[in-house]
Amino acid sequence: MSPDPQTPTPATLTWAGCWRGARAIIAVLPPVFVFGVAFGIAARGAGLEGWLAALMSVVVFAGASQFAVLDLWTSPVPWLPLLVATFAINARHILLGASLRALCRGLAPWKVYGAMTLLSDLNWAALIAAERKGERDLGYLVGGGLLMWATWVAATILGAVAGGLTLDDVKTYALDLVLVAFFATTLVGLRRGRVDDLPWLVAGLAAMGAVWFLPPNWHVMVGGLAGGLAGLLRDELKRPR
Repeated sequence: MSPDPQTPTPATLTWAGCWRGARAIIAVLPPVFVFGVAFGIAARGAGLEGWLAALMSVVVFAGASQFAVLDLWTSPVPWLPLLVATFAINARHILLGASLRALCRGLAPWKVYGAMTLLSDLNWAALIAAERKGERDLGYLVGGGLLMWATWVAATILGAVAGGLTLDDVKTYALDLVLVAFFATTLVGLRRGRVDDLPWLVAGLAAMGAVWFLPPNWHVMVGGLAGGLAGLLRDELKRPR
């Protein structure tokens, strides 16, 4: 009996998939490196020791929230605002992970959750683009994530030992906007057509409103949830009755 063409190929996690993911992510390493150097410089300017900045990049591996922490880094450390800001920024990973649920179906939990520790916007976008072409290997996410993590940590160390600049200098030279510009261009490549326009528009407007009316960093989660709900509502309205 021939396989059902409607049945997706079972997901896997292999070294070959890791290699494909690593090769796919090479093109985005320069902005990741620049962003990491900027974080290292900014961390030293905010008063963190070089080893602590490097340790944060090793363990956290989340550029946007690490920059947010620097804005709140005072003595004594305001732990509650810091935790709230970090959650608000990284809550988008809940949505990113949920979008990969179908791809992860059938894999052992330790493989899935181990891979998700390396989840970031960039290797998620690369995997989504590859999945549309038939990729079913979660190693694609792992390989790209490992290479980005190594680049991020090395760049942080370099920036931390460079010295001479402050967080204000980083903002003056717009180094903290390098990946923002990259994300914008990546988004264009992920657009499937008019079907994405409404959720994207709702997400953008909701995020802008959150920037104006909510505490810092909540716009990330608000925009993601609003766009997701808009897409869900659109699909429900189009579903045959």
